[in-house]
Amino acid sequence: MAKGRYRPYGTSRGGNRRNRLIAIVLMVLIAGMVVSIQLRKKKASSPPPAPEEIPVVSLSEITPVLAESAQGGALQVSPADKGAAEPSVSPSSEEKSAGSLSAEAAAADASTSPEVRALIEQAVEARKAGKIIRSRDLLNEALKMPMSEVLRDEIKRQLSLLAERWLFSREVLEGDTLTEWYQVKPGDLLVKISNQYKVPHEILMQINHISKPEALQAGQTIKVIRGPFHAVISRSRFTLDLYLQEQYIKTYKIGLGIPGRDTPTGLWRVKANDKLIRPTWTDPDTGRRYAADDPDYPLGSRWIGLEGLEGEAMGRTGFAIHGTKEPETIGTRSSRGCIRLFNGDVIELYNLLYGGQSLVRVED
Repeated sequence: MAKGRYRPYGTSRGGNRRNRLIAIVLMVLIAGMVVSIQLRKKKASSPPPAPEEIPVVSLSEITPVLAESAQGGALQVSPADKGAAEPSVSPSSEEKSAGSLSAEAAAADASTSPEVRALIEQAVEARKAGKIIRSRDLLNEALKMPMSEVLRDEIKRQLSLLAERWLFSREVLEGDTLTEWYQVKPGDLLVKISNQYKVPHEILMQINHISKPEALQAGQTIKVIRGPFHAVISRSRFTLDLYLQEQYIKTYKIGLGIPGRDTPTGLWRVKANDKLIRPTWTDPDTGRRYAADDPDYPLGSRWIGLEGLEGEAMGRTGFAIHGTKEPETIGTRSSRGCIRLFNGDVIELYNLLYGGQSLVRVED
């Protein structure tokens, strides 16, 4: 009877052999996973290696006298790095490649002061030597001096291109006082770090390629930005210039209030706890209430509430920087007094302006 006993799971000898094989496979898989995890941790906790040098930003045509001292290729910026769906880096950036300048700018250069010329020439030499931060600082200093608007726009455009490297990349460049490395401590939260540096946590996620705030790990080294960002709005030019502390970053095209409901000049501050994603809004004129999913919802993708501090803005509330469902109105006076941006641009600005700290000055 024992000889012919039915064994539904095979003989004990065969079963032992299979068990040993399975155990060996599992050990190999587990060892591989451990090695993979250790490699990921090592990569996350170390600053990225220095990339190959990017081509030189040529400023040779900013002034005719610099034609021989600033030869080089253009800084190439990938569209994927811009972050905004409808970018507006500067009024002329869509029409000109880096390093080029219109005939109008060259003609306007005749009135440029020797001081501005000297700063531009030094910036060119610094950029040729790979000293991006030095070049940035010299151009930013020149920007504070009198010059033609055409030349000013060109310097802003070059500064915007440099910002793609020193600010919006994963790098921290030598000599930069506006960005630095930060090693995450046990118990750190991304929002805690962003509050310490006075920038929204969204921009830290963007430049460090962090998919979600809870993915932050103790021991990880991340790039941080020393905020806050500020903005200066020109009503006559329909532009918003963005600054990090006093460093110019880039320019956005905007829409403003209609005649009789003009966007008030003066100093504003981004209101604490009033940066919102598609909030429900009630039209003060008609009383109609708009939910985010309403096909006629007018506020676009973001709302950045403002509170007035000085000038015509003093004590004023209910004003904001927001997106729009009517992109054709950007560059016109068409709102009830708020500042409109393209939806892609207002998302980018939302990720940069810090509630309770960022200032917005509106000028004629």
